[in-house]
Amino acid sequence: MKALKVPGPNAKAFIERDLKVVSPSYPRGYPFVMDHGKGTEVWDVDGNRFLDFAAGIAVASTGHSHPDVVKAIQEQAEKFIHISSDFYHEKWIELSEKLAEISPFQEDACVFLTNSGTESVEGAIKLARYHTNRSNFIGFLGGFHGRTIGAVTFTASKPNYKRRFFPLMNGVTHVPFPDPYRPILNLEPGQDYGQRVIEYIKEQVFEKILPPDEVAGILVEPIQGEGGYIVPPAGFFPALRELCDKHGILLIADEVQAGMGRTGKWWSIENFGVEPDIITSAKGIASGMPLGALITKKSVMSWPKGSHGNTYGGNPIACAASLATINAIQNGYMENALITGTYTLEKLKEMQIRHPSIGEVRGIGFMIGIEFVKDQQSKKSDADIRDRVVDLAYEYGLLTLGCGKSVIRVSPPLCTTKEQVDEGLEILDYVISLAENG
Repeated sequence: MKALKVPGPNAKAFIERDLKVVSPSYPRGYPFVMDHGKGTEVWDVDGNRFLDFAAGIAVASTGHSHPDVVKAIQEQAEKFIHISSDFYHEKWIELSEKLAEISPFQEDACVFLTNSGTESVEGAIKLARYHTNRSNFIGFLGGFHGRTIGAVTFTASKPNYKRRFFPLMNGVTHVPFPDPYRPILNLEPGQDYGQRVIEYIKEQVFEKILPPDEVAGILVEPIQGEGGYIVPPAGFFPALRELCDKHGILLIADEVQAGMGRTGKWWSIENFGVEPDIITSAKGIASGMPLGALITKKSVMSWPKGSHGNTYGGNPIACAASLATINAIQNGYMENALITGTYTLEKLKEMQIRHPSIGEVRGIGFMIGIEFVKDQQSKKSDADIRDRVVDLAYEYGLLTLGCGKSVIRVSPPLCTTKEQVDEGLEILDYVISLAENG
């Protein structure tokens, strides 16, 4: 297998320009400078072809430049680009109707459109406080919910996100997320680790720290993204739903990364058989156009006129792109995510047998994590080999991104074929061998 000559001269020139004017706060992965893309394939400014197994952090859900999405954007741009949230327009209403239709609630849904996942989370925080007239929340270690002050207070995946930004928002208590591969709470024989976490909340948080009747909401990623693509055990969400119901607490599912068909269902929490009260969405909702949504049970969206708003909410171009995106997901891509994602998971588990550096492969649909370890017995994280694999994959034509301490996420566009999976995994298999051999 032959490595690409990357970065090429054009990429180097663009990166030099970038360094002079763009904020250094952006955590760039490696020197990939994109020129164009089609589906799961992308090309850099030097003409090198790559397979994209990151999809812009699970954003390019329908692939790059899907023709229906491009057409929807063009047609709307010719009509009008912006009118502000002080007035009405058809695409905003149509998209809200569609999101309400695919929401996981038994009762009617209500929608507030945002511009990002972070803004959706901020809206959820405000709404939960308003609706319950309570001010406290519970979040989870390893969670990622954004970088604005409220959202980053919940974020607990890396300390750098908070360094020198204190004091943050008051009223957030963090508890362990039920990671079956790395449990940090003691377990009784045969006990479900998800139920053990709920037991911890009851016995340690509610009995010693925080009165449950002061808690407005519990914010949780049904599958942790930035924290390591961690899938909780089966007992977690039913027990969490029961806890919320008992104390009048809103269950807020952060579906920004895991939602919009990525797990083979519209919302990842549907894999666990419970109904949330609030959903936050963004990333894959509009194939890359800046858009997010706060979707709730209609009874929960109880705030009055003027209590929350935004300038760009319901942007007509983003709404048009989202409608085309949802149509494509509904008509084949969501099913492909489940079928081809399951195929990918099985192939990776076969690969795990050949590679001692792979501690675990886990996931649902096209949301798969590969955890790298120093050895499979101790399970000690190995970020060095993970980082080496990411860099080598780029050099051989595969775009990936890390997450957690030592995890690579496999989150390609939902249109990715088995043939493209095979091609990408062949590269991954090869570069893992290179990394393992030093």
